[in-house]
Amino acid sequence: MSVAALGIVFGDIGTSPLYTFKTVLKLTGHNPDASAVLGCLSLILWTLFLITSVKYVNFAMRISNDGEGGIIAIMTLLGAKKQRRPIIVAVGLFGAALIYGDGAITPAISVLSALEGMEQATPTLATYELPLTIAILVCLFALQPQGAARIGNAFGPVMLVWFLTIALLGLAGAIRHPGVFAALNPLYGLHYLFSGGVTSFLVLGGVFLCVTGAEALYADMGHFGAKPIRFAWTGLVFPSLILNYAGQAALVLDGAPTDGNIFYRLCPAPLVTPLVILATFATIIASQSIITGAFSMTRQAIQLGWLPRLTIKQTSAEGYGQIYVGAVNWLLMIVTVALALGFRRSDNLAAAYGIAVSLTMLITSVLLFIAMREVWRWNVIAAGAAAAGFLVVDGAFFAANLSKILEGGYVPLLLAHRGLWRDASLAPRRYVGAAPD
Repeated sequence: MSVAALGIVFGDIGTSPLYTFKTVLKLTGHNPDASAVLGCLSLILWTLFLITSVKYVNFAMRISNDGEGGIIAIMTLLGAKKQRRPIIVAVGLFGAALIYGDGAITPAISVLSALEGMEQATPTLATYELPLTIAILVCLFALQPQGAARIGNAFGPVMLVWFLTIALLGLAGAIRHPGVFAALNPLYGLHYLFSGGVTSFLVLGGVFLCVTGAEALYADMGHFGAKPIRFAWTGLVFPSLILNYAGQAALVLDGAPTDGNIFYRLCPAPLVTPLVILATFATIIASQSIITGAFSMTRQAIQLGWLPRLTIKQTSAEGYGQIYVGAVNWLLMIVTVALALGFRRSDNLAAAYGIAVSLTMLITSVLLFIAMREVWRWNVIAAGAAAAGFLVVDGAFFAANLSKILEGGYVPLLLAHRGLWRDASLAPRRYVGAAPD
């Protein structure tokens, strides 16, 4: 189950090393010094730990609605429908709508970032990056009717190879400058954050890209359950990410040029082309987590009367959460292809990427506080302390991402606004359930 979960749940967060560190380096300016590199690495590692390991894997995934996770699952547990809590409904639906926007951006930025490695392998192939991206995206969405179980069984072993590969590449890079592991000390990150002025604050917007798949991880919980996801994260995904980010930082400290994609500089030149091919497969898989998460949220919203009734196909007799929603799939495909054609480069899409996820995470933290009080029956001090920690971290990242609105951050907000308006105006309240085929 954990191997299958690798092919569905962890693709998004697992391919973030392709674009996160290069984006962070770009935000720091040219030729960052050792303190800046270690500070940024420390911020990335501790962001992964606090948001993914603590908030989602250990807190949020303990709150489920009959095994389903995500914002709408929390809203259901809080009795938003029966108790007529309009504020919770409005906030939760906006957060869910943002995930749909993220679902359109994730495939585009992931596949673009992988194929941009072709420039470093063979510069003459750069003109084929965009056409190949469009072709791959269309094929990805065409595969969705096969179902999460079948796709996960096929994609899981590929992601297993991917995580082992990025771990080995990162370890090889880190050996060149072992002092890079000093960044495990959070003081390096805090010192850079509070001493770098506006630049270090804006860098948070790039750092946040390392956890853009965490919300989808929670939304996908219904497909495999919490235990396989926790096992895969702790045993393989998290250590592999730590090693790879450390390896990229070690290369910079060792004097490697920061232009281009630092991820591919970890790989020996003769093996760059095979790595680009593996990365392309991995980013195709990366898009799977947010797509299946969107399917799960759609069914929950339909059952609560917040979306019009749509055809839902049950793709597995073994897992209730393994479903396919054709209308959502094809709409996401159209928007994703349009975004790839409009932005053309992963660097351009990075601006649009962070704001949707950071705002969704902020909303999730607010709902988690209410759930701690009403579902777990925690006292207000304990619940407030835990939620305050999450809100401080999420709030900082959201504030940093606000600077990206004019650079492309308006895209997910616009998509979420349109989706929320449609939910409010078109949802036929008499329908309270879906009709699976």
